[in-house]
Amino acid sequence: MKNLLIFFLLFPMMIAVGQVIPAPDRTAGEGPFDRLIIRGATLIDGTGGMPRGPVDIVIEKNVIVEIQSVGVPLTEINQDKRPTGSTKEIDAEGKYVMPGIIDLHIHTGGNPKAPEAEYVYKLWLAHGITTVRGVPSGDLEWSLSEKKRSAQNKIAAPRMISFHLPGSGKEWKDRKILTALDAKEWVQYAKKKGVDGLKLGAFRPEIMKALLDEANKLGMGSTAHLGQTGVAQMNAVDAARLGLTGMTHFYGLFEAMYENSDIQPWPVDMNYNDEQHRFGQVARQWNMVKPGGEKWNALLDELLELKYFINPTMTIYSAGRDVMRARNADWHEDYTLPSQMDFFQPSRLSHGAYWFNWTTHDEIAWKKFYQVWMRFLNEFKNRGGKVTVGSDSGFIYSLYGFGTIYELELLQEAGFNPLEVIRSATMHGAEEIFHPLKKPIEYGVIREGLLADLIIIDENPLENMKVLYGTGAVKLNDESGEVERVGGVNYTIKDGIIFDAKALLNDVKNMVDKQKETLLLKK
Repeated sequence: MKNLLIFFLLFPMMIAVGQVIPAPDRTAGEGPFDRLIIRGATLIDGTGGMPRGPVDIVIEKNVIVEIQSVGVPLTEINQDKRPTGSTKEIDAEGKYVMPGIIDLHIHTGGNPKAPEAEYVYKLWLAHGITTVRGVPSGDLEWSLSEKKRSAQNKIAAPRMISFHLPGSGKEWKDRKILTALDAKEWVQYAKKKGVDGLKLGAFRPEIMKALLDEANKLGMGSTAHLGQTGVAQMNAVDAARLGLTGMTHFYGLFEAMYENSDIQPWPVDMNYNDEQHRFGQVARQWNMVKPGGEKWNALLDELLELKYFINPTMTIYSAGRDVMRARNADWHEDYTLPSQMDFFQPSRLSHGAYWFNWTTHDEIAWKKFYQVWMRFLNEFKNRGGKVTVGSDSGFIYSLYGFGTIYELELLQEAGFNPLEVIRSATMHGAEEIFHPLKKPIEYGVIREGLLADLIIIDENPLENMKVLYGTGAVKLNDESGEVERVGGVNYTIKDGIIFDAKALLNDVKNMVDKQKETLLLKK
């Protein structure tokens, strides 16, 4: 059915695809401007503070220099308070402004599923995503090149943070990390190349310690997918004690607080390389922990003390709860490439395509698992822990951009109120990025002196997170009696450059239509 170019990355069964085509030089986006003024918006600043407006926001080049209140709701704007001297203006009366979304778990497509980076980048920007952390986004040299081009605004793309797997890089293709000394040497190499941080698996303790010691010494970040083949020896708290900045997904979290077992009691015929075994069985640990119990609370306390970040990336496994919903999502028709949808279909070759015989039993196990997982995340947040946003899209029916917005909905389902959700997606994401640097954040909040990364939208995301989807939210117009779609980001501003989000989505739709036409011609 498919002829997939697939290879295995350096920790077990993390399957990637062939290298993606770099983005073309930027033609979309206006600016930055000497003095851009966004007029009359309601501001959601990302800190969790209450919205306020109307305000005028002044941006000079790529820096927010003034936020001026210009009146009160339901009255005329006070013209005397308005900043002047604009070289560009956006009328945002009746609209909402919030910080750009920070997605801390991305991969940039690749052959054969999404061959062109432009497709992925435009989906991200169209959903208000202004910063992404590749874990990794592609091979080391490719991703560092794209990161540089984005920083120079040569491409239409979010700003990029580049994390990599130990042992990656052309100079290391004939080497392996076998000792603690090897581990330290690779971290030093990665730092010199411009890598921002480490994406780790569940390495054995002496290797994990060496990697983290060196990374922390050099001011590099770290996150981990504590793969199931190593998690019995290196769970979430084991890694945190060694200096891991934060974790992604849930691997190692439950294992750190089992009540009556030290490792998960897998079926006797369990085979990790069979992905339905791998993903069908992992949810069965939902009843191996005791919510609110002694081990549960002890883990919460220790992770809080260690200032640990959790990037749960719930969206990527959400199809396990209801695969029919994920397979038939509204956006697939217009925005999912046929090659990407082909990759999603049940297959023993494509990573995350484990729907060989997905049953009601499997979905119920995942629903129960999410209930326990979400309770832990909510309690962690309520005690002061920082939960951030990631998507891991491109697998398991999750599409770039759309998957990130679904993660916001899942955080709300977990018990986060909408302001807490936006704080996770903005300020807390920035704090995880800047934490290893021991520097204040430079974006992630709309404040004077910070970089101009923000979203303008004509609907209130606090009222309905669905308005952030590129497909918007379905709403009945009671005046006309017609069903409408409302929302979708109007403008994404990254580094002071204004992108028309709906035009970017149209570009994506054209790419999808073009691939469909090409396939028809081949038949």
